[in-house]
Amino acid sequence: MSLGSSLFDARKKKGMSQEAVAEKLGVSRQTISKWETDETLPDIRQSKRLAALYGLTLDELIEFDLEVREIQEAIDRTREEVSDKIDWTKAWSRKYPVLAQYQDQVDVSSYAAELGWLLDRLKGSYGYNELDAFLVLKDILAGVWKIRKPASAAEGKDGSRE
Repeated sequence: MSLGSSLFDARKKKGMSQEAVAEKLGVSRQTISKWETDETLPDIRQSKRLAALYGLTLDELIEFDLEVREIQEAIDRTREEVSDKIDWTKAWSRKYPVLAQYQDQVDVSSYAAELGWLLDRLKGSYGYNELDAFLVLKDILAGVWKIRKPASAAEGKDGSRE
C-alpha cells in the first residue's frame, strides 16, 4: 500500500475532510490531495503532525492498513470472557475446512505431547508462565509458516497441487 493510500485511509477512519486536515496543518486542501494521491510527499514534520492528528505512530501511519487496523481494534475491544466463549476452531474452519476434519485423521495426542514438551522447555529455559510459553510457541510457528508459505502457496486447499 502506498503512503498516499495510508494517509487517505487514516483520514477517512478519523472521519475528517481534506479541508479539516489542511486547516489543522496550515496547508491547502490541494496539498492534502496531492499527498493522498502520491503526487507529492509530506515532509517529516508534517508526517509527524499527520500521525498525531490521526492518533497513530509515524510507523503505523506509513504502514496504515484499514482492514488490519479494524481487526486489531476488534481484538482490543474483545474481553477475555467473550473470547473464551468463542469456538475458534469452528469459526476458522469456515475458511480452513481442515480444522473441522483433522481430529479424526491425526494422532492428536502424540503431537500434543511433543508440543507440551516444547512448552515445558520454554517455561524452564526462560521462566515463562504457561500462557506466555504458549504465545511464544505460537509466534515461532507463525514465523515458520511465513518462511514455508511460498512453497505451499501452490497447493490447493485440499493439499493437492494445482
